[in-house]
Amino acid sequence: MSEIIDALNLLAKEKNLDKEEIMQGIEKAIASACEKDYGKNTQYSVNMDRETGEIKVYTHKTVVEQIMDPRTDITLEEAQQINPYFDIDDEVPVEITTMDFGRIATQKAKGIILQNIKEGERRSIFNKYKSMENQIVTGIVQRYTGDNVIVTLDDRTETILNKKEMIPRERFRQGDRIKLFILEVRENNKGGFRIITSRTHPNFVKLLFEREVTEISDGTVEIKSITREAGSRTKIAVWSNNPNVDAVGSCVGVNGERVKHIVDELNGEKIDIIKWDEDPAVFIENAIRPSEVISVDVYPEDKEAFVVVPDDKLSLAIGLKGQNARLAAFLTGYKIDIKSDRQLEEEYAEEKAAEETAETSDDVEEAVEEDEAEE
Repeated sequence: MSEIIDALNLLAKEKNLDKEEIMQGIEKAIASACEKDYGKNTQYSVNMDRETGEIKVYTHKTVVEQIMDPRTDITLEEAQQINPYFDIDDEVPVEITTMDFGRIATQKAKGIILQNIKEGERRSIFNKYKSMENQIVTGIVQRYTGDNVIVTLDDRTETILNKKEMIPRERFRQGDRIKLFILEVRENNKGGFRIITSRTHPNFVKLLFEREVTEISDGTVEIKSITREAGSRTKIAVWSNNPNVDAVGSCVGVNGERVKHIVDELNGEKIDIIKWDEDPAVFIENAIRPSEVISVDVYPEDKEAFVVVPDDKLSLAIGLKGQNARLAAFLTGYKIDIKSDRQLEEEYAEEKAAEETAETSDDVEEAVEEDEAEE
């Protein structure tokens, strides 16, 4: 039986399997085989020597005065041949020697070892990628299945990149190496698991900056906030913990090289790198850029802000289909109302005219009332 132990030791080392779990599985399998020969009503215990691989199987019988079922009963005389201290109603372990347990063990061991190898490898892969949630991995495109893409992450693992998690309008070819953000690794009811990946999540861009910008990876520069409309525009707010280090400049890089690498990875997606500020008015002003800002009034209790921009910058501040204003609001956490200086002047003029009209109306009413009183 030593060959089984040698095989188990080798497999446990090469496949990173738990040798003890395999041996316990062999013991259970042999006990199950005994049930087929001796019946399920008989109790069995199986012991596999952890050093030699020798297997002993015991059936547990009750000491009785008269045997009713030889599979479960044993006479006092027979029991005391095993141990003179046994008495009536005691439970006696009786070794079974009529079966070739070496042959059975070998057969069962093969099946259990293969099962454990498969399960061990599955568990190893699951644990590997579970620990990589919220990280970036690189995979190789294999093929399209409908609008989704099959991507291999290593020689044993595939993932499906769903269309909704792809950057709009991007297309891949077989053999392309692409970066993916691992959203979640989820087990299913059938014992398998699924690796859910994305290229549209805001944290995908965040991690790309962490990889590209040394000052972020070493903690000198922090990413305070990020928002994204994948395939179109990202706004990212950064802050430097070192007054001698420019947070925005670090992210842009010399001649824009750092941010260019990220833009290339995102197929030309625009990226606005903004300086974060603890003063919400300053932060909102920065977030509205590239538009100029005349003034910002902040109402922290309502998380609202009123922003005035030059008349010729209003469309830039709001952005195409409201995108710039929308992203600025998500980035800062404030509901932002943007108006131009001309709009503000017009509203002020309208309000003033309305007040004057109201005052005139009040004066007329007072005059009428006075005339009526005199009559």
